[in-house]
This record gives sequence, structure tokens and C-alpha cells, in this order.
Amino acid sequence: MTELFDIYDEHDVWIGTAERKEAHRRGLWHHTVHCWLVRREDREGRIAAKILFQQRSANKDTGAGCFDITAAGHLEAGETSEAIVRELQEELGLEVSFDRLSEFGVVREQGSGVVEGATYIDNEISRVYGLEVFMKLTEFRLQEEEVAGLYEADADELIELIEGRRELVHARGVALREGKLQAAEVEVARSSFVERDLSYYVSIFKFLQALVRQ
Repeated sequence: MTELFDIYDEHDVWIGTAERKEAHRRGLWHHTVHCWLVRREDREGRIAAKILFQQRSANKDTGAGCFDITAAGHLEAGETSEAIVRELQEELGLEVSFDRLSEFGVVREQGSGVVEGATYIDNEISRVYGLEVFMKLTEFRLQEEEVAGLYEADADELIELIEGRRELVHARGVALREGKLQAAEVEVARSSFVERDLSYYVSIFKFLQALVRQ
């Protein structure tokens, strides 16, 4: 089935629709939505934030096997940011109402690359949200086609990692192996994450810290 995007000019004014491949071939601005999950951890009276992030499937066209936003997706023509509720359910098996999400703001990202021999230009306007969750990682249901694993790590350590003040962060989580969810541990480097403006990650991680400390 053909996937249509609403497309926008550089001022985020709607100018029509285009097929997904066309939008990426021509570098047309389109909308996506992100949601980062966070859990709180009480440490002798101090609240710490554990940030959840997914490992992308090895079969993805871009960023295969990299660590990324907990859940995210493109908006199809006519959809609003509330579509993130669907992405959370499909990718992670998490059912939640949109009004529970906390809005971080809007982020613009520009990227390019080559997929199957064809150059793409990905110009995205993304609305970003955070959500505190209380589930164990073993309670999530991962979409095998999209997600290889789900991990969590301390927010302070992740900020130090992204800012170059530490080389590795130890993360615990779950991974899909032969269709079954199993406990897993990984050492995460800054280069392990999908390449983005580093300030995006730092700003989001600080936002999620504040979210659990409210």
C-alpha cells in the first residue's frame, strides 16, 4: 500500500502530499513524532532517572542495530501527533492515552544517506514527548520487525556519554532472540546511538530527568 505524507515548506506550512519515497528522494519536509520513556529509581532518598531506549532491528534500512528513541514514527497524511499512541502500542506493546504524555517541543532534523543504491534526503519536523512508566522491561511486547531490544540506563551517565565525558555506559534490558524476550546487558558507546545533533540527546535526557522529579 502506498504511504502518503503531508509535506511542508521550510516554514512548516502545509503544501500538499507526496509518497514516502518521493518525499525522501526530494528532501521534502514532513512530520514525525517521538516518545521517550523514563522510569524513576529511588536511591536513598534521591530520585534518579532511568531512560529507556530501543535497539533498532538489524533489518532496518537505516540505523540498523543502533540505539534510538524509545518509540517514533512518521505521520501519514491527515494524522496528528496523537499517532504516537499507535507507535507505542505497535513497537512496544504499551497502551496509553495521549493526555498522559508530556510535551518536550518541536525539533527539526536533516539527514541523508543511501538505501538500496538510492540517495535519500530526510527532512523531518518532529514533535517530541516524554512519558514516565512503571512497567518492568519484561512486561513490554516488542515488534520484531522494528525493535531488536529495549534497554535502560542512568540519565546522568547517558548525558556524560553524549557530552564525551565517559566512553561507555552499561545498560540492562531485554532482547528478542528467536522470537522470545530474554534478559540482556550491553555496553553502549556514543557512536552506538543513531547519529543526530548531540544537543538533541542531552536536552531530552535532562527533560526526562525533570519529568520524574516533578
